[in-house]
Amino acid sequence: MNSPRLEVDLRKLRHNTRTLVERLAVGGIRVTAVTKAVCGHPAIARAMLDGGAVGLAESRLSNAKRLRKAGIDCPITMIRTPMLSQVDDVVKTCAASFNTQTAVISALAAAALRQNKVHGILLMVKMGDLREGIRPDDLGDIAQKVTDMPGVALTGIGANFACMQSIAPTAAKMRALSAMANDVEARCGPSLRTVSGGNSANLPWALGPHATGRINDLRIGEAILLGVDPITGEPIAGLHQDAFTLVAEVIETDAKPMRLLTGKVDHTLVRIRPVPEASDVTRIILALGNQDTDAASLLMPSGCSHIGATSDHLVIGTKDPALCVGAEMRFGMTYSALMRVMVAPDIQIELYNGRPEPTVRNTDGPAKHLALV
Repeated sequence: MNSPRLEVDLRKLRHNTRTLVERLAVGGIRVTAVTKAVCGHPAIARAMLDGGAVGLAESRLSNAKRLRKAGIDCPITMIRTPMLSQVDDVVKTCAASFNTQTAVISALAAAALRQNKVHGILLMVKMGDLREGIRPDDLGDIAQKVTDMPGVALTGIGANFACMQSIAPTAAKMRALSAMANDVEARCGPSLRTVSGGNSANLPWALGPHATGRINDLRIGEAILLGVDPITGEPIAGLHQDAFTLVAEVIETDAKPMRLLTGKVDHTLVRIRPVPEASDVTRIILALGNQDTDAASLLMPSGCSHIGATSDHLVIGTKDPALCVGAEMRFGMTYSALMRVMVAPDIQIELYNGRPEPTVRNTDGPAKHLALV
């Protein structure tokens, strides 16, 4: 098989999604699956939908268009504030979008009227992450403007946590968001269909002993894809952490003892890490680099250590004598490494355990069931 390649187990992604959907349903919370890290890959999106996600969320219009082109017709929500230059395509492609700017909402409304549509607006509230959001004191006024604006409908509010700041949302923050939803409805009248509490970082709260209040939606990406808590990096019980595996080929080996390089080093270009100076440690080079992934964020196999990486070489220390030239190494990934792999042009993506094909029937005999993809 070709390398480098990314092996994707769709069955494990369906399992991860289904497990989270079932656990969150106990508290009345549904899952909107986030596909931005996988560039809106249609097969991965379908696995998430098959697992019970009620819709998809994207941050880039090109990814949303890719999903539509593949025939996926579920609701897609744009979770990054739309660009003014893309409002027509956002309305055409997405059922709704998260917004913070009245100028953008007005442009979306005009685009929706031109297309004879009503575009859903969810207002993102600033609650401490230091990324996007409306100040809570301004939420009521902006919500009223949206309610009075033809071409759009106020369908929800939401918040974001643990993106700019690695701080988990608290029960107090979630209660505050619920209270804001009540205040908006008291002022604007229509019921909010969605109160989106955040992302994968919300899972400890959502699955804990706290009352969920008005929160009825979470935007889940990393927990489904990698099966880990995005704040701690710890595995989530019952989820697969190996739905994605990056495979790279060894192109050089050197069994000589290694010494740490010294001298002036530009740390923006190379990272040098010490490796035990022992005769049983082999330095190997793989045909993979920072142009393909976030090499420093790869999860090393047992007995291996990361030495450094350049644009197209990954240097590793290992005690595995089987890793000769032409051998393959398999890596787990962090969210950062996965995102970079998905946009790398030289990484081949191999899908496993896809949907079973539909049953084929004919008049000459019993039904035939086609094999898994």
